[in-house]
Amino acid sequence: MLVKQIWTANALRNYNYLIACPETGEALAIDPLDHARCLATARDEGWEITQILNTHEHRDHTGGNEALVAATGAQVLAHHAARDRIPGLTKGLAAGDVIRVGKTVELECLDTPGHTMCHLCLLGHADHPALFCGDTLFNAGAGNCHNGGHPEALYRTFADQLSRLPDDTLVYPGHDYMVNNLRFTLSREPDNRHATELLDQVADQDPAHAFVTTLGLEKEISTFFRLNSATLIAKLKSEFPDLPENPDAKTVFLKLRELRNSW
Repeated sequence: MLVKQIWTANALRNYNYLIACPETGEALAIDPLDHARCLATARDEGWEITQILNTHEHRDHTGGNEALVAATGAQVLAHHAARDRIPGLTKGLAAGDVIRVGKTVELECLDTPGHTMCHLCLLGHADHPALFCGDTLFNAGAGNCHNGGHPEALYRTFADQLSRLPDDTLVYPGHDYMVNNLRFTLSREPDNRHATELLDQVADQDPAHAFVTTLGLEKEISTFFRLNSATLIAKLKSEFPDLPENPDAKTVFLKLRELRNSW
């Protein structure tokens, strides 16, 4: 499985992705907002884009579909419940469906509601598993739930699915928010050594050549995985005195998502 992370350099800090089969050169484009960059990258690599996958229906992830379909004839794939929200959707997908790219690439669909209620993540089965997570999981952060989502659904996605994936899974999010998310972690957990060290490393990084985290690292640097941290809970209780003495993980997650909304 060959992966190209494409930095759009737009105000929303989107990433697009191409995933290609090394044997056939066939490629899948994920959330190809910047269709011109996707086409140029495929041309430079000698790849042919045959499929488009939208992780969810928001326009900053689907906005390049029409132009890319016109240029390549690619099929458009997305969550089955997004059929009325993504024009030109060719095939609706559900949890457990497998997208095949060329002869060698298989990507398993995970139904991951929260940011929206029809959001997919893709899990690439390779020597190093890879998660293409759209706006569900960010480096050191979690998606918002403002536009068609729900924070309780997002919690269940984190608790029941993402946290159970192998620690060596590479994380490929839909946006570059790493620096700001690490600063949020440190506002909650000032003693988080891993977040401090990574922030020093990536504070001035070029997003076009971004550091790629793993889920194991995310569990060290993201508050949304660190729901049992004594420091984090103590700070939450100082700000929300009505919290119980030992708040459950769901309560901590929801309070963190609430705080991150206005941070």
